[in-house]
Amino acid sequence: MHRGSCLCGAVRFEVAAPLHAPDACHCTRCRKTSGHYWVSTDVLRKDLTIHGAEHLTWYQSSPRVRRGFCATCGSALFWDPPPDREKIGVAMGAFEAPTGTQLGIHIFVADKGDYYEITDGLPQNAQ
Repeated sequence: MHRGSCLCGAVRFEVAAPLHAPDACHCTRCRKTSGHYWVSTDVLRKDLTIHGAEHLTWYQSSPRVRRGFCATCGSALFWDPPPDREKIGVAMGAFEAPTGTQLGIHIFVADKGDYYEITDGLPQNAQ
């Protein structure tokens, strides 16, 4: 069982499955959402339990994706594709340690900020 929360603790969650290697998304939307780049892992919706969901606010960031934030402290927690997909992205920074996983890939690196370099040797996808 993996547990996590927002900064203030109003939204807590549990994932009842091993975590997959997360990806680091460098697209403009993820950078603006997180303030840097977004790192998340996809989990099956059936394995995710959210406590304090009444404190979540959802923002439709594109026609097909919404993002979940704590309405109290503003923590970015979820990247939610259409509900017909069986997985939802959960922010790695919101998990309690240990997560038992390591970053697996960088995506949308063509959009990355000009103020940093990616030098960890992991695979990089332009889009």
